[in-house]
Amino acid sequence: MKRWTNLALFVLLGLAFVTGWVAFFYATAPSRASLIVHAVSGYAIVALTPWKSVIASHGIRRRRSGWWASVVLTALVLVSVVAGILHSTGLLVSVGVISAMEVHVGAALVAVPFVIWHVVARRLPVRAVDLSRRSLLRAGALLAGAGLVYGAGEGVVRALTLPGWRRRFTGSYEYGSLDAALLPATQWMFDSVPTIDPASWRLVLRAGSSVRQWTYDELLAFDDRVRATLDCTGGFYSTQDWSGVWLSRLLACFQTDGGPLPPPCGEGRGGGPVAVAAAGSVHVRSLTGYDRRFSIESAGRLLIATRLGDQPLDPGHGFPVRLVAPDRRGYWWVKWVTAITIDELPSWWQLPFPMQ
Repeated sequence: MKRWTNLALFVLLGLAFVTGWVAFFYATAPSRASLIVHAVSGYAIVALTPWKSVIASHGIRRRRSGWWASVVLTALVLVSVVAGILHSTGLLVSVGVISAMEVHVGAALVAVPFVIWHVVARRLPVRAVDLSRRSLLRAGALLAGAGLVYGAGEGVVRALTLPGWRRRFTGSYEYGSLDAALLPATQWMFDSVPTIDPASWRLVLRAGSSVRQWTYDELLAFDDRVRATLDCTGGFYSTQDWSGVWLSRLLACFQTDGGPLPPPCGEGRGGGPVAVAAAGSVHVRSLTGYDRRFSIESAGRLLIATRLGDQPLDPGHGFPVRLVAPDRRGYWWVKWVTAITIDELPSWWQLPFPMQ
């Protein structure tokens, strides 16, 4: 049982980690499916806790090498699971500026090196017995039980009308929709709000050897609008009205030979012919160094926003301009955009999640 428990926990931790990040990656239906598997994995981990606690207690009593790391790993996993349950039910969404989702994700990330250490130091090679009929039946029973607990928990949340029943399919809670003053100003990881002088700031577009610069006042003259939902990985979502200029309009300011055209260039959301349409991707970069890549085909769905509601952006929300990327999670919505480059690299040529 000891060996099976350790192997099961290793598989479940890996499954929970992968499905959690897949859910972060999408702001559409795949996120919901991934979150269900993620939650079931978490409940299965909880179900194995009694057996694992017995195993751990033996190791502590014997003062086995690295026993303290095992204790830290156990604590981090429990903190992550408990924070995830608190967030999903809505019993405790945040304490001050720290959200339960941030604790859930933070504890999981801190646990990663301890998991790696545990795998190396307590290596358990896969054996034929691990795939025996008994082992597979045991694993099936564990997952089925965890699935039933998850389903029952969701039913209780709805029956008691706990805050969790109002979650979006991504697991996020609605906050301040259609009220620009209530939209939280959040940054990804270690990014910080820069001070920008709009008089000297320029948005620089590059396509091959051609370069086109836009001033803040020139961009303010556009009034393309979209209502889009910013779904933050911190655990909230907010639907707001944004205005600015479709990126496809700006890309249409390059002729089919790559050279720039004078304004007004693009005359609609689709824009005009762009020589670099055969190129790999559009690279959007922030003044802070934060960046994301998008396919050329998605340019018609990306807005270079200058206003939130009917007001210019404030510094915390990306002044002077930010990217609005409908149907993508918040970390794709690059703030303080200063450069957009069209190059031959594919859109997937980037880390799935920024490290800055």
